[in-house]
Amino acid sequence: MVAELGHFALILALVMAVVQGTIPLIGAQTRSAAWIAVARPAANAQFAFVAIAFAALTYSFVVSDFSVLTVAKNSHTLKPLMYKITGVWGNHEGSLLLWILILTLFGAAVAWFGTNLPPGLRARVLAVQALIGVGFLSFILLTSNPFERILEAPFEGNGLNPLLQDPGLAFHPPFLYLGYVGFSMAFSFAVAALIEGRVDPAWARWVRPWTLAAWTFLTVGIVLGSWWAYYELGWGGFWFWDPVENASFMPWLAGTALLHSAIVVERRDTLKSWTILLAILTFSLSLLGTFIVRSGILTSVHAFATDPERGYFILGFLVLVIGGSLILYAVRAPALKSGGVFAPISREGALVLNNLLLATATATVLLGTLYPLLLDLFTGKKVSVGAPFFEATFFPIMAPLLAAAVFGPMLPWKRGDLMGAFQRLRVAFFLSGGIALAVWAFVSGGTWLSTLGIALGAWLVAGSFASLAERIKLLRAPLADSLRRAIHLPRSAWGMTLAHAGLGLFLLGGTIMLTWQTESIQVMRPGEVITVAGYELTFQGVGDVPGPNYMAERALFSVSRDGEAFTNLLPEKRAYVSSGMPTTEAGIKATWAGDLYAVIGDADGTGGWATRFFFKPFVHWMWIGASVMVLGGVISLTDRRHRVGAPARRRKSATGAAPAPQMAGE
Repeated sequence: MVAELGHFALILALVMAVVQGTIPLIGAQTRSAAWIAVARPAANAQFAFVAIAFAALTYSFVVSDFSVLTVAKNSHTLKPLMYKITGVWGNHEGSLLLWILILTLFGAAVAWFGTNLPPGLRARVLAVQALIGVGFLSFILLTSNPFERILEAPFEGNGLNPLLQDPGLAFHPPFLYLGYVGFSMAFSFAVAALIEGRVDPAWARWVRPWTLAAWTFLTVGIVLGSWWAYYELGWGGFWFWDPVENASFMPWLAGTALLHSAIVVERRDTLKSWTILLAILTFSLSLLGTFIVRSGILTSVHAFATDPERGYFILGFLVLVIGGSLILYAVRAPALKSGGVFAPISREGALVLNNLLLATATATVLLGTLYPLLLDLFTGKKVSVGAPFFEATFFPIMAPLLAAAVFGPMLPWKRGDLMGAFQRLRVAFFLSGGIALAVWAFVSGGTWLSTLGIALGAWLVAGSFASLAERIKLLRAPLADSLRRAIHLPRSAWGMTLAHAGLGLFLLGGTIMLTWQTESIQVMRPGEVITVAGYELTFQGVGDVPGPNYMAERALFSVSRDGEAFTNLLPEKRAYVSSGMPTTEAGIKATWAGDLYAVIGDADGTGGWATRFFFKPFVHWMWIGASVMVLGGVISLTDRRHRVGAPARRRKSATGAAPAPQMAGE
């Protein structure tokens, strides 16, 4: 009965989505206040119905109702409760329902918190958001019903993919979807603005917090997935340039460009057409990622579906959404006149350069991702585009972007002085250059590329805080005055500083780790000792350890340094009861200088075991840097300007009266 309730709730949600996607849109065009008012309650109702459906599916997983096909295929009675719950989105049907839940949540959030929006614009935004929901609700009901019943329910389920039974990956999809789907709000605002025929600084002020929230969530999702790959898969890496990894990275790159472009629209009333296009393309890349994961065109631990018929449905929806929005853009964009003029050397010019390089980097990743898939589709030939391609194409584009990112905040709007900005950054320049030269001179094993990476990372960190110091007049005014300026500095400025500095820390950690990591692969027998990066690891043996729903072979390595006991490493090989599928659990000891990383492989049949050890210097700087970036996004979201909104437009109400100007949110 619970499953039928969830199914019926999805049908009602589709009905509400159709209502929300049509009546308010017509009302906004005809200026009917009654029809415009339908948008908010319809958005709330649609979210409520989808939430009921999601709760019904979650209940089915928790109680192990194997009469529901999705539960039988993806759950098991022996699974811990946490993985029963996270198993809801560990499959195609459940993850699609989570996507729709987040989509309707964002729509409801606009209804709740968008009171500072003009009613006509809000109605159009919610209508576009609902039309996206119509597509996904139709898809789930017609091809991917999560509540489909089995006539003869099995006594036990198949269980969840063991690779997904991990805390890191359990929370990875929700954050990733919050980012993916969050960009739908920027898309809805862009399409609504094109329909209305007006883009201005107020529009940019309204769209920025939604874009920033999506970017922050997507950053968390990508980092969680990278961290999971690092400690779970046993290969010691954190990024493989897998097509599905790229599918999440491309919206992040485009979303970063969108964030910076919206700033120019808000502050200088220019780059309107480009910002609208970026909003469309960013969400389009999110939809492309959905197609790649669910179309059956690739096999990956990230892929949820292998049914080509579902892929055709998504492809048709993709063509409709992207094609329709681009046609609307082609028709209406020429009428979007820019109001500001600026010199190439200015803050606007720096942000334009930022956008061009990010767009080029996104196109490069898109080409490397789609080329093998398209070649296989049309010719049947198999090619692999991996790290060498991206290292040769992506990083040369990003290097000048990172170098120029520090200059932008130091340049004034409209017209700037590059040499003047450099003078204010000279301490950061010499500091980063000195660090790079010191590494080149005194640390062996590096290359000119690693030196460049360290220089750019240090430049980002030092330059970000140099820009902050310039804004608060540190060392140029009394300390009390500088502290007062720092306290009253907009939170968005603090957020920008932390985001740029966090990126620098991430780059430093990644460069040092990839250049100077130590690796040792061998077969060891109990009692044997091996030295890795100054640590002595003694193999004590392997024992069987039972888990809640798996059996593990756990190795014990006692670690000493300079003759003194340091720690024990306990890597495992697990075999899950429901599937027998093996997984690897690395043994990791984090130190201030890096991670000591151990993996146990297969037995050789003569008492020996394959072992693999790494020492990864300063790898934790990557996770710290990513966390600082996320913190920067969160702090920026708390900026009062995002809460208050923009000055309300002078507009006629549905009754024809022109209200007096007021501050949005009053």
